[in-house]
Amino acid sequence: MGASVAQRAPALDLPQARTREFLRTRLFLQAALPTVKVLLEDDPAMAKRFARVSATVQFVAKNQPHPVGAYLWFEHGEVSVEQGFWDAGGGAPSPDITFTFASLQKLNDFFAGKTALPGIKGFHRPALLTKVVRLLLALKLMLPSSQPTDPAQRRLKLKLTLYMITTALSQYNKGGDPEMERWTAKQPDRIYQFSVEPEGIAAYLRVRAGQTKAGRGVYERRRPFVHMRFNGVDGALAVMNKEVDFVDGVGKGFVRIDGSPEYAANLNDFMMRVQGLLTG
Repeated sequence: MGASVAQRAPALDLPQARTREFLRTRLFLQAALPTVKVLLEDDPAMAKRFARVSATVQFVAKNQPHPVGAYLWFEHGEVSVEQGFWDAGGGAPSPDITFTFASLQKLNDFFAGKTALPGIKGFHRPALLTKVVRLLLALKLMLPSSQPTDPAQRRLKLKLTLYMITTALSQYNKGGDPEMERWTAKQPDRIYQFSVEPEGIAAYLRVRAGQTKAGRGVYERRRPFVHMRFNGVDGALAVMNKEVDFVDGVGKGFVRIDGSPEYAANLNDFMMRVQGLLTG
């Protein structure tokens, strides 16, 4: 994809960054929204729909003292998810579609599947707007209330959820949650691996001296400090959708823990907090 310049909102002061609504916005824009890439990669109908699309779609939440934003950049079947505000430079046009929310809470409610209608600029491209709305609605597949029965949709739901939750854990730490900051600060270089067997779906969280980074697939450079091995799609969804609690999930064979059970339980607690923010 070509080059662009993202105009990033000035950094918020730490007390504000630690507010619940700001953390929720961070998780939605930097963890949930990027999963649109998976939808375009794994959903043939969605991929076909965007195969020839070249456009930018901006999301803006009004906030004091500065607005917060992110945008999707579609270019012939590929999508890039960037934080900040679209500015291609050189007198290029403004975003093709802009969704504007009156507050962080309104944006958060929208992505959580609640009734929160944004202001929309871009009705002059109705076909594109329809495609984008359908793409955003597809993200609702990650909601616990979504219970697809089709095996392909269940697998897609799991993949979206696993990729989102590992990224969200990292953003939760970077967003300034005090307890997770303390938990990560005292750890050396450690890998928390998640894998779904025999599906081959995997993601990980790397923790090192307070810093965190999420990744997809299996981390190859070191043995995991904790490895959560989920028993198939159904076992993984039962735990991640909180149909069973973590301890019961282990007891029923939905998930097996290799490594420190104490740290696995700590990580699960943070996962539950993150899910609470995303669905609350």
